Amino acid sequence: MPRRQPAVEAMARIVASADFERVLRSRSRASTVHFAVHHLPAARPTPPGLVGGPAPAKLSTDLNQDGERPVDDSAAGPSKRLGVVVPKRHARRAVTRSLLKRQIYAAGGRHVAALPNGLWIVRLRAPFERDRFASAASRALRDAARAELDELLLAASRVATP
Repeated sequence: MPRRQPAVEAMARIVASADFERVLRSRSRASTVHFAVHHLPAARPTPPGLVGGPAPAKLSTDLNQDGERPVDDSAAGPSKRLGVVVPKRHARRAVTRSLLKRQIYAAGGRHVAALPNGLWIVRLRAPFERDRFASAASRALRDAARAELDELLLAASRVATP
């Protein structure tokens, strides 16, 4: 059976723990009953000579004869990256944590066009009620998480845009 192609473009993922720490130090941009979203805007490069002092020396990797990008070109990476925090204390079963992570990444892909550049982290801040969602990976839990994440990222895109 062939695999389905994703319907939406996925955001790049945050993988470095230092990036997670930096973003989580910022206050949350929006929150719902179960989720909160944090955003760290992309740093705008400062033109040399404006801050004061001499312009930075050119790197040897800037000498590019064959048309490839320099090795130290940090601006070449994705402009929007998404990280997910789903703590075990709020979702005890691995199947529930996996379901929530998939829903968060899918919601990020659906709202990628509306979100400004930078690092984004969506974290689970409260557990879903066990009596309401008996199964750890039920359709009802998936639909509830999807609706709440869409509401969250829509609110975050409104707050983050100047």
